[in-house]
Amino acid sequence: MRPRFAPATIALLLLAIGLTTEHAAGQRTVKPVLHGKHWVAITGKPLAATAGAMIFTRGGNAVDAACAMLAATSTMWDTLGWGGETQALIHDPRTGTVRGINALGVAPTGATVEFFKSKGMRYPPEFGPLAAVTPGTPGGLMVMLAEFGTLSLAEVLAPAMQMAAGYPIERSQADNMERRREILAQWPSSRRVFLPHLRDDDSQERAAPFPGEIFRQPDLLATLEKLVDAEHRALAAGATRKDAIQAAYDRFYRGDIARELVRGTQAEGGLLTLEDLDRWQVYIEEPVTTTYKDIEVFKLTHWVQGPVMLQALNILENVDLTARGYNSANYVHALYQAMNLAFADRDFYYGDPYTPPEEPIAGLLSKEYARLRFESIDWERNDETTKPGDPYPFQGGENPYLDLLEQWTPIPPAGEAEGEEGWQQTRSMTDDEAFHAGTSSIQAADADGWVVSITPSGGWIPAFIAGDSGIGLSQRMQSFVLDQRLNPYNLVAPGKRPRATLTPGMALKNGKPYLSFAVQGGDTQDQNLLQFFLNVVEFGMNAQQAAEAANITSYQMQSSFGAHKAEPGRLVVRADTPPWVVAELRKRGYRVETRARTSGPITAIEFDLEHGTMWGAASNFGEDYGIAW
Repeated sequence: MRPRFAPATIALLLLAIGLTTEHAAGQRTVKPVLHGKHWVAITGKPLAATAGAMIFTRGGNAVDAACAMLAATSTMWDTLGWGGETQALIHDPRTGTVRGINALGVAPTGATVEFFKSKGMRYPPEFGPLAAVTPGTPGGLMVMLAEFGTLSLAEVLAPAMQMAAGYPIERSQADNMERRREILAQWPSSRRVFLPHLRDDDSQERAAPFPGEIFRQPDLLATLEKLVDAEHRALAAGATRKDAIQAAYDRFYRGDIARELVRGTQAEGGLLTLEDLDRWQVYIEEPVTTTYKDIEVFKLTHWVQGPVMLQALNILENVDLTARGYNSANYVHALYQAMNLAFADRDFYYGDPYTPPEEPIAGLLSKEYARLRFESIDWERNDETTKPGDPYPFQGGENPYLDLLEQWTPIPPAGEAEGEEGWQQTRSMTDDEAFHAGTSSIQAADADGWVVSITPSGGWIPAFIAGDSGIGLSQRMQSFVLDQRLNPYNLVAPGKRPRATLTPGMALKNGKPYLSFAVQGGDTQDQNLLQFFLNVVEFGMNAQQAAEAANITSYQMQSSFGAHKAEPGRLVVRADTPPWVVAELRKRGYRVETRARTSGPITAIEFDLEHGTMWGAASNFGEDYGIAW
């Protein structure tokens, strides 16, 4: 007698067949691919994508358009603000090279380990004036525009200024403000901006704007007008385009805007000083890179988590991933173990390259080091005790922290703090919310070969707005640690950058742009982007298919937010994963959970080298949106 199968079983069998390597590239998508010949603009909000399109139609290049989208998303509070940070990769067709933009703020004067411990904190706070590093996004935008763009600051800021004057706010952010009303109400400027319906007796049902209501930010508009005025005055005095933009930069970081930022922050107990703003600078950097199947993959270096993806690719290069089968138990296990090793190194070794001690990035990205790490993988079970390796021998050095390395544990030690206050009293997110903490992403490309990938972030709700500046400050201080046993390279100190999660990606094939990709989220970002990249390269998906495809999420690394929690063995897979795959993963020691959504919204541009066109992609959930021509 032939075995009979229930309809649900048959459906799952068909799904499994559909997800084999042979058919992975044939998946249908919810959103269509965007096709562009002249340009593509994609970002986290439809209005912001429109801002990019407006700049392209004015004759701007991809850098101009990306800056306009950055300004617009910062004005929309798409989980970031003007006082946050910006990190970008830019392909310059004039030289055929990829450059990095480091516009991450630094810890201000007085932000020391001893200071935060004296307040009873195990980590710097999650939000508020003491969570703020120096604003980076304004400087990053102006440096990118001056060095690589073609239009004026006034032209690029015009859409954002119209929005600051008033735009119909989307439900997601309006409701986000309402959920955080108790926290926002404690700071006068934040209360004024985010809670326009709040009355003194707090008796009304809703304090935040209603979805679709015109949301106005007059203080921010005034600040942006000051930047444009500084540029205009410099041009009228005979300055070059680049020097005129520098005049606006100086007004923000050294002029009246800087003075109001400092006054407003210090009035609420923050540490920011005029000297901090004056000394801070944007760096134009060489990104780090590796090759995977002759594809050059570029990431920003270890002041963010970008090298994690490169390390994982170096490890996975030793595995026949295609033969393992798309999202099979064997494939998932390989991904998880490679990520374990790369993220353990991130947790211990990554930090600010511009302050001592010097991080061992050459050893971490060595193919020989990756091979050694690969050989440590247990192919039968998850290793919940995975620790950082020692990359120093692979760059001809000796590890100065072997004693700390021997003490290191995947789950952070409790740490020590003085006083009665604890960091828990400053929390606004659950552990899972912190792990996935949002940001935005921006992709822009044009027919001349300019390509830009940005992952800006920082001033998400609940945002502290500094005085009358309209600028919501970054909350990135929380990504520092106060205990060198966790990471001796990422201890908080004045003038130092916290190791952030933000990580745009770019890839070249035969020296030409092949992929530009980024995703919003926290510690999930390089997990998502690794899988996106492999979906394209190993399984033949186009960018839209890869952006919509199922991801896995590991929690084995130490979170970069809140309590810096680690959950070795925890694995989230998408709800449509076949039960036999889930069962096999559980046999291998994973604590498997299923969710409908397993990644942040991915944005990407794929370059059709055969036809000379561009394929744009944005995930099929959230509000990420693109326009192409």
